[in-house]
Amino acid sequence: MANPKLAVWKFASCDGCQLTLLDCEDELLEIAGKLDIAEFLEATSGHSGGPYDISLVEGSITTAHDAERIQEIRRISGTLITIGACATAGGIQSLRNFADVEEFTRQVYAHPDYISTLATSTPISDHVKVDFELRGCPVSKRQLLELIAATLAGRKPHVPKTSQCTECKAHGTVCVTVAQGIPCLGPVTQAGCGNLCPSVGRGCYGCFGPKEAPNAAALSAHLATLGQTPRGLRDLYRSFNAAAPDFETESRRHD
Repeated sequence: MANPKLAVWKFASCDGCQLTLLDCEDELLEIAGKLDIAEFLEATSGHSGGPYDISLVEGSITTAHDAERIQEIRRISGTLITIGACATAGGIQSLRNFADVEEFTRQVYAHPDYISTLATSTPISDHVKVDFELRGCPVSKRQLLELIAATLAGRKPHVPKTSQCTECKAHGTVCVTVAQGIPCLGPVTQAGCGNLCPSVGRGCYGCFGPKEAPNAAALSAHLATLGQTPRGLRDLYRSFNAAAPDFETESRRHD
């Protein structure tokens, strides 16, 4: 019996999530023994064609061509999984959603008529049915391996829905907001990074996007008492997951 076929696709992104898969190294060899990696341009120019049992999609939709291309990928994919902030929430490039893209192109390019782009950067789920979303900028190596293993086994992956604060508690990290008054998105951000920034005395930047049912308004109110200005609060939510609905809504409240 042939191994399931895996494809990895790129849209507008920095390739960081694909590199996370390559960084699996020894684990990747084991994965390769259980999957036929049929399409993965970051790793090889070879491909064996679809249909594919599993497609991992990195990147957001920013052009009309890509909006058409993702439809074809969905058609030839059994299970379609989006990986990373770009694919799940539009990425850092979704900052265009808050501005005039035509004005940007006029200011930056000598011949803006050569530029073909959409006015927005949107997640893959805005265009096709997605079977699972893996958050992060970039995604967690551990979570990515768990997701692939769970998909092969036909079970639900063990990916936390709790906040980043739970990881701080588990690691014994002192809260940077309580102890030092540092702005931190930990209370409204999904866990997954392994307590990266707070462990070195920095506030969480929200790389893994909003947690389930976040109370961003309450967090903003608390940060305002610590001296955050409306513009500072707005910009806090406008980073890697700026277009994630909960973060976008809260950021617009402070425009």
